[in-house]
Amino acid sequence: MAISNRTISFLLAFLSYFMSGCVWSNSSDSSEYLPLDDSEYPYAGLPRMVIETNDFHELRDTETDIPARMQMYGKSIPESEVIELTIKGHGNSSFKAMTKFSLKIELAQKKALLGMPPDKEWILISNFSDRTLLKNYAIFRLAQKLGVNHVPRSTFVELYLNRQYQGVYLLSESIKVSKNRVNIPQNNSSFLFEKTTRYHLNGETIRTKKNTLFKIRYPKRPSNETTSKLQAQLNQWEDFLYGKDFNSAKIDEWVDIVDYIRYFWLLEFSKNYDGRFGRSIFFTWQENDIMRMGPVWDYDETFGCSKDGMPKLSAEGWHAKSSGWNNPLFKDHSIWNRAAEYWKQNEHLFKAFIDSIDVYANITKKATHNEFKRWNVLDNTEFWAYKESYKDYNEALDSLKSWARRRIEWIDANLN
Repeated sequence: MAISNRTISFLLAFLSYFMSGCVWSNSSDSSEYLPLDDSEYPYAGLPRMVIETNDFHELRDTETDIPARMQMYGKSIPESEVIELTIKGHGNSSFKAMTKFSLKIELAQKKALLGMPPDKEWILISNFSDRTLLKNYAIFRLAQKLGVNHVPRSTFVELYLNRQYQGVYLLSESIKVSKNRVNIPQNNSSFLFEKTTRYHLNGETIRTKKNTLFKIRYPKRPSNETTSKLQAQLNQWEDFLYGKDFNSAKIDEWVDIVDYIRYFWLLEFSKNYDGRFGRSIFFTWQENDIMRMGPVWDYDETFGCSKDGMPKLSAEGWHAKSSGWNNPLFKDHSIWNRAAEYWKQNEHLFKAFIDSIDVYANITKKATHNEFKRWNVLDNTEFWAYKESYKDYNEALDSLKSWARRRIEWIDANLN
């Protein structure tokens, strides 16, 4: 079989450095590959994602899409073609307040990345407020085992952006309505929406009569008629929920209560900072159907992490149980009994979460030498999310496992 000149050129370009590691090319104009210098941050067992923006343009916000190119590397050579995309900052606190911030990329064409189904949109989660780097990934895996709807697929990578090593990131599916993501009918009577706050009102938002705020994630750019369908449903639901004649026997006419309970336990078990009916809590609803919860998202600020100068959260005490819709729901004894029974039946999976930390750490542990060389934060207590100082990565892992163990013990002792 004949070999094309392009293929020969590509192979020759790598021959000079294949045996001695990856080095930057003297030229920034090569269309065959994006060069990689790993002399300071060597290969550590994770895929390397190399991204260069056009003219090395700086990322300044979460709105401006910057044209760029990307290539995936293995140990010493590229394992993908050069892929055209756009890139921008992602998140709220993760972009504005963190030196290592999250990113959103949108490929020019749908691609399957690292075994995940093809799509254009992907998130690079920085996990900068989580020095174990594992909380999001471990919760995603636990959510899958519990059967939560639409759990994002994800995998760890090391990121090089504009020829600068950026650290270990979690490459994740974004939250969107599509066949391979949040798989609901794509029409003007199906909705993906997120609980939000007055501080995060970008995008299409609605406010219920009870002053509860939601961001509509699908449909995109809904008409007033479409928006009014969801608003009416939420108003009627809250009239039922907060009404004097609330009847728990009718709860299944409004919401998938099993979905609701297992989603609640993820928030409560981890003491998710936003889990007190703040934001990043997702629902789906289709007209003439009930509401369902999912996907899960944003679990880096959990398991004791706090904000606003507050001390580390104790493993004791209820966190999400009395907030928002949870308050009237779980004041009802029959519904709380269902929640307590769910915990008892699935406690073994929450306990397995603790054992999973060491398993997942084996994926990232070698790369953490690069991570904490780039970001020397293990013993830092000045950043708002850091409430403990660790002498090494293993101590950070032990702290997470110990907190989760104490959390389970407290829940067991206070279910009734």
